[in-house]
Amino acid sequence: MKKIHRISAICTALFLACTTVIFSQEVSRNKQSFDEDWKFSLGHAADPAKDFNFRVANIFAKAVKTETTAIDLKYNDKAWRSLNVPHDWAVELPFANSPNFDMMSHGYKAIGGLFPENSIGWYRKHFTVAKADSGSRYSVQFDGIFRDAMIWVNGFYLGRNESGYIGQTYDITDFLNFNSDNVIVVRADASQSEGWFYEGAGIYRHVWLNKYNGLHIPDEGVFVHATVANNQANVSVETTVENQYLIKSGYSLLSYITDRNGKKIASSTETTGSLNVNEKANVKQSIALSKPRLWSLEDPYQYHLVSEVRVGNKLIDVVKTRFGVRTIEFNLSTGFFLNGKHIKIHGTNNHQDHGGLGSALPNDLQYYRIRLLKEMGVNAYRASHHAPTPELLNACDSLGMLVLDEQRILSSSAEYIDQFTRLIKRDRNHPSIFLWSIGNEEGSIQTASSGRRIAQTLLAKQVELDPTRTSTYAADLANVFSGVNEVIPIRGFNYRHLGVADYHRDHPSQPILGTEMGSTVTTRGIYAKDSVRAYVPDQDITAPWWASTAEAWLPLSEENPFWLGGFIWTGFDYRGEPTPYQWPNISSHFGVMDACGFPKNIYYYYQSWWTDKDVLHITPHWNWKGKEGKLIDVWVNSNADNVELFLNRKSLGKKTMPKNSHLIWQVPYHAGVLQAVGYKGGRKITTKVETTGEAYQLVLRADKTNLKANGINTAVINVSVVDKQGREVPDVNELISFSLTGDAKIIGVGNGDPSSHEADKYLEGKWQRKLFNGKCQVIIQAGKNNSNIRLNADSENLKGSVNQISISK
Repeated sequence: MKKIHRISAICTALFLACTTVIFSQEVSRNKQSFDEDWKFSLGHAADPAKDFNFRVANIFAKAVKTETTAIDLKYNDKAWRSLNVPHDWAVELPFANSPNFDMMSHGYKAIGGLFPENSIGWYRKHFTVAKADSGSRYSVQFDGIFRDAMIWVNGFYLGRNESGYIGQTYDITDFLNFNSDNVIVVRADASQSEGWFYEGAGIYRHVWLNKYNGLHIPDEGVFVHATVANNQANVSVETTVENQYLIKSGYSLLSYITDRNGKKIASSTETTGSLNVNEKANVKQSIALSKPRLWSLEDPYQYHLVSEVRVGNKLIDVVKTRFGVRTIEFNLSTGFFLNGKHIKIHGTNNHQDHGGLGSALPNDLQYYRIRLLKEMGVNAYRASHHAPTPELLNACDSLGMLVLDEQRILSSSAEYIDQFTRLIKRDRNHPSIFLWSIGNEEGSIQTASSGRRIAQTLLAKQVELDPTRTSTYAADLANVFSGVNEVIPIRGFNYRHLGVADYHRDHPSQPILGTEMGSTVTTRGIYAKDSVRAYVPDQDITAPWWASTAEAWLPLSEENPFWLGGFIWTGFDYRGEPTPYQWPNISSHFGVMDACGFPKNIYYYYQSWWTDKDVLHITPHWNWKGKEGKLIDVWVNSNADNVELFLNRKSLGKKTMPKNSHLIWQVPYHAGVLQAVGYKGGRKITTKVETTGEAYQLVLRADKTNLKANGINTAVINVSVVDKQGREVPDVNELISFSLTGDAKIIGVGNGDPSSHEADKYLEGKWQRKLFNGKCQVIIQAGKNNSNIRLNADSENLKGSVNQISISK
């Protein structure tokens, strides 16, 4: 008995000693980017010998039985390619014509089940952790890997994440080697797709190494939301505190609010408690905030919530959470209200790829794309059809863009409940999110009783995790109530716009949102159907059978208050879903902008009616050599009261602009100047297009002139062509070569051509791209040293151009 007591006393003393050492530490929380210095190699989905013996070696026989595989800590990966993530290996692959539907819908990249040699990607990263930090805990956080990722650290298997969109975090504390080599290994399997659009492949989002104390706030352990009344906000804070120490521990939690400059302006009372080993507590606190500055589309102001955890007098954890104070309301008769102000939803659906980059977008590109949408008058973004990258939500929070955040699959299985849980807990503090979506177009399931039951389970989970918002479901159904629509709070319409009024008549207690509308297909700068090159005219005239033109749906939404508004399909062209063609078309035509963000003509239709800007836009261009005397349909998109059109100063007539519509003149072509004069509220506005001379010189325009020397910042350089008089030439398709000097690199080239089979990436460094109807794009990324970089653009038949950008600390 005495021996047992002595052993117990020794164990207790050891636990106390360990705990005392840990408690003596100050705050150790640190979130370190783990994007740099990865090694990469393709594996093989069908040949284990080319997949580093995976599926042959019995790696699960013991905790670490990884010899003869690329999982092994001692595996020699020096021959592998060195790169930084985010990385999309699919965009680097060639195109391959195939009759397979999934190949077509994903943009004909040579990846998937038919291409086992291109569908497995292996990543390895070496890192060290100092012995002095051995008292801390560590986790590795992957924001997104496409897809079916298996992860190891030092040969220890961490887990598997089948989702290509919602990330996962793994505790690696127990498996680390201090003061020596550690290796993270990732095997991504893109053999199976999830969507029916381009999805990319690999670690295409950020990776982080998180360091924290044993008693801490866990990942996504803070939920902050507010109610507002009489110029006073009541900020509710729910904080999870977890004890992973070896003994019971007391703690205190204080939450306070700062303004964006870090000034403390309000605080909770301090809450104390105690936690047993491995116990979690959900602590609820309240903070009164006087005269809050509300987050809005025009003023997207964000506060910071600071959560501090102490043990005794020691501050051992601090978590900072950005949030916004705003109110949202869905009114049955009058629509959607943000902070009491009526807002008609003017939204776009969007996939996540960009021309030249695939799915691995730098942070700056998220802001670039959201700014382009806002310039058009867009106020809402639907993340179609999956969890967006966190940086996209940050851009929407910062720039003032509402977000409809969507679950990938309508399913209540354990796997998809887990994905939905991770989505909501990750994103619920973003003020931009005004609505959740539990799924999209699930065929026969959506009208069945099983669909209703699945929806109810998902809705219950949403209310549990976020009672401050509600949900919709995107149904491609007209006046159909059975199934999901019986229980969904906000009825989502995908197309079927002519069924909205009947549905509202029969179900007046359900708000209605156009979750997918429009779907006009256009090719930038093309004005005649071309079935050989797979182009469609750049006007609002062509739509698939299941969709409509812009002018067919928008007036219904704008003129009927029971419409909350709608999301057009889509803001940007995206790779995959080549409609109405197939090969050689490898990209969609749905966007109001092409895949690089160059506006098409339909952009100006929406801008006319979604903004208060003076919009007056003429199409087509006026370079029609060989068509002299032939009639050209001239479209004018404008929000002017009336417009008069002139050709070479001769009036072609004045017309009143119909609301939510456009004007057309049939004009016999003669070279010269086509001018429109509009009057808006008595003010005169003008624009013109004119016949240009021959293409003469390249012009480079960058979205930034200065970049930070951080290895992250990017600049988008748009390339166009002018004649000798400086007029932009709209119909040039010359090949352009690019070279770069200074501490920066080119990371992608594109031109918005939906049938281009040119490379987006040139791993050997010889970057080039053809202009498509006068435009192309280059994206560069800064290095880490002060530098003046020069981007040179040259062409055999055009005068070259140089763009200079400064990079500094």
